[in-house]
Amino acid sequence: MRPILFMTASLLAMSAAAASAQVSTTADPATAQTGAVSGQGRVDGTAGRAAPNAPSDIVVTARRLDEARAAIQPSLGATSYTITNDTIQALPGGDNQPFNQIILQLPGVVQDGFGQFHVRDDHNNLQYRINGTILPEGIAVFGQTLSPRIIDRFNLLTGALPAQYGLRTAGIIDITTKSGLFADGGSASIYGGSNGTIQPSVEYGGHSGNTNFFVSGDYRHSDRGIEGVDDSRTPLHDQTDQFQAFTYIDHTIDDSHRISFVGGYSNQYFQIPNPRGLTALNDGFAGSTTPPYAVGGTRDYPSDSLNERQIEKTAFGQIALLHDHERLTYQLSAFARYSSLRYRPDDLGELLFNGQAQQAYKTDFAIGGQVDAAYKLNDTNTVRGGAVVTRDRGSSRTSTLVFPVANDGTQAGQPFALADDGGQTSWTESVYLQDELKILPVLTFNFGGRFDHYCGYRCEQQFSPRANLVYSQAGTTVHLGYARYFSPPPFELVATTSVASFQGTSAQANSLTDTTPFAERQHYIDLGFQQKLGGAFSFGVDGYLRYSHYLIDEGQFGAPIVLTPFNYNRGRIHGVEANASYTAHGLLAYANFAYAKAQGKDIVSSQFSFSQDDLDYIRNHYIYLDHDQTYTASGGFSYKVQGGALRGLRFGADALYGSGLRADGDVPNGRSLPGYAVVNLSTSYRLDRPGIAIRFDVANVGDHVYEIRDGSGVGVGAPQYGARRGFFVGLTKDL
Repeated sequence: MRPILFMTASLLAMSAAAASAQVSTTADPATAQTGAVSGQGRVDGTAGRAAPNAPSDIVVTARRLDEARAAIQPSLGATSYTITNDTIQALPGGDNQPFNQIILQLPGVVQDGFGQFHVRDDHNNLQYRINGTILPEGIAVFGQTLSPRIIDRFNLLTGALPAQYGLRTAGIIDITTKSGLFADGGSASIYGGSNGTIQPSVEYGGHSGNTNFFVSGDYRHSDRGIEGVDDSRTPLHDQTDQFQAFTYIDHTIDDSHRISFVGGYSNQYFQIPNPRGLTALNDGFAGSTTPPYAVGGTRDYPSDSLNERQIEKTAFGQIALLHDHERLTYQLSAFARYSSLRYRPDDLGELLFNGQAQQAYKTDFAIGGQVDAAYKLNDTNTVRGGAVVTRDRGSSRTSTLVFPVANDGTQAGQPFALADDGGQTSWTESVYLQDELKILPVLTFNFGGRFDHYCGYRCEQQFSPRANLVYSQAGTTVHLGYARYFSPPPFELVATTSVASFQGTSAQANSLTDTTPFAERQHYIDLGFQQKLGGAFSFGVDGYLRYSHYLIDEGQFGAPIVLTPFNYNRGRIHGVEANASYTAHGLLAYANFAYAKAQGKDIVSSQFSFSQDDLDYIRNHYIYLDHDQTYTASGGFSYKVQGGALRGLRFGADALYGSGLRADGDVPNGRSLPGYAVVNLSTSYRLDRPGIAIRFDVANVGDHVYEIRDGSGVGVGAPQYGARRGFFVGLTKDL
C-alpha cells in the first residue's frame, strides 16, 4: 500500500479521536482581501437571506457550519479577491455570461482566446474548488464547465498560498454554491440577442426539515461560439450549442455534522470558425515551397466550406462530510470527474490545406479523496493539516489521414490512415501541515509545509515550505509571504503521439526529440497591503516575484484544439497589482490595474512541436511567454436605486483594457499585439410584486475591433478576434 494512504488513514483516526474539542468558527482576520468586485463581503446580496419558512435553529446551525468550513481553509496571507452573486448580477450580462468573463474583472487576470484567461501571467495552473472540495481538471478547451448561476460567491486566491493549497498554484478559484436554505424558491429566464443567441435557464432551491437542495440548468445557442478568425461581425461556421446542469443537496445530521453532495454535467458542441476567401491551391500547407497536394485528382478546396467540429463533455460529483465540535473541525470529501473531447475534421479540406486530417477522441477520468482539518489549540494558535489522493486515467484514440511524401516533401501517393492509440494512469498524493500563530494581537505568522508525490508519465516529488506574516490593525493589512511550489504538467493534456510513426508522411514532426514534460518548481515571494477607509472605500497594492525551474507553458500544435504542455528550463515572472473599490448607498464602483512580465528560456520538453530555428534561439535567450501582457486594467460601476418610484432600477457598466498578448517579431514572441479597450453597458429593472425582472445589455458598445491573437507566436494556433458590438435582452420570472 502506498505510504500516503497510510498517512491519510492515520490523520482520519486522529480526527476521530479528537472529536471532543472546540472549533474556531470565524475566518482569520489576517486575510488580505478587498471590497466590492475585488473585495470582501456581500454587496447588498440576497444569497445570505434565510428562506422564509426555515426554522431559526436550522438557520443558525447552517450558518455556523458554513463558517466552520471556511475556517478550515482560510487564505492566511495570500492575496484574495471575492465576487458575490449580487455583484455578478450587477455586471453586464449578469449570470448569463460565461464564468471566465466574470473572472476577467479581477486584478491581474489576462484575457486569451478559446475562453482562457491567465492569472499573473501563468498559462493555466488553476485549481477549482466547490465548497472546499477540489474539482479535478478536465480536458475541455472552449467550454465552461461551471455556470455563474450556481454561485453564491467565489474567491480567487493567488500569491504566496498557505500549505493547504498545492499542485495548481497560479490561482485557486474557490466557489461557494447557492443553497436551498438561503435561496428558497427559484426563477426561470430567457436571454438572447445578437449573433442568434438564445439562452433559456431555470434554477430552484428549497428545503424540507434538515435537508436543503438547489438545482439549475441552462441551454445556450449562438452563432458565435468561440473567437472568430477575422474581424467580421458574423464569424463564419461558428455555431455552438451548450447544455449545463447542476445539483446541490445537503443534510444536517445534528448540530455537529452535515453531509452534502454536488453534481454537475455539461455537453457542449462547437463549430471551428473558418477563414474567408482562402483556397487550398493558393494558401494551403504546401504554399510556395512544394506542389499542392491532390486527393483523387482534386487539388483545390475553399476555406469557406470547411466543416470542423469539436464536442466537449464533462460530468463531476462530490460528496463531503463536515464535522464541527468544540476545538476540532474537519471535512472528509470524495470527488470524481469524467471529461471527453471529440474532434471531427473535414477530411478533404484539411488534407488539401494542412496535409493531414486527424479524428481525435480523448477521455479522462479522475477520482480521489480529500481531508482537511483545523484544531484550535488555544486563542492564539490553530493547527491545520490534511491530505489528498487522486487517481487519474487518460486515454487518447486518433486516426490521422496523411500523405506519403518523398525526401523533398512532395506527395508520393494517395492519403492513408495512421492510428495512434494510447493511455496512461497517474497517481498524486499530497499531505500538508501548518500552524497559524498570533504572535501579537495585530501580527499573525502562518508557517508550514506540504509534500507532493506525482507519478504519471514520469515520477517526481517535492517538499514545499510556506510562510506568511500578516499585520492587521485599524483597517490596514500588510502581508509578506514566501512559497515553494510544485506543479506537475496537466496529465490529461500531455501528448501521447508516437512521433516516429509519422516520419515519411505529410504529418512528420520537425524533430524526433520528445522529452516528457517535467513538473514545474517555483520560488514565489509576495508583498502587499490593503487599506480600508471607513466602511465603504478600500484600496491596495500587491507585488510578486517568481523564479521557475521547468516553467510549464501550453500551446496548440494540431488541428484538434487540444493544448499540449511543454517546459522552459528557466522562467522568471514579476508584476504589480493595484485595486480600489467603493460600496455604499446602492453604488458599487471598482478599478484594477496590473503590470506583469513573464519570460522563459530553453525549451526542454515536447520539442517535436517546434521548429529547429526556434529551439536554437530559445536555448540561449530568454523570450517573452506568448500569453504575457504588460498592462491589464478593468473597472466598472453599478448603481441601484434605493427607493421611490424607480426602486428596483439598476444601471452600470464595466470595462476591460489589455496592452496586447505576444506575437512573433524579429524573434519568437518578439512583439506585442495592439492594445484594446472594451466597454459594456447594462440596465435592469425588477418589479417585486409580480416577481419579474428585465435587463438590457450592450456588449462592446464602441464596436471596437481588436485582435486577441494573430496566429503567430510560440504555441499559438489560428488568429482570434474579440466579439463585435452586441445587444441582448433578458426576462426573468420568479418561481
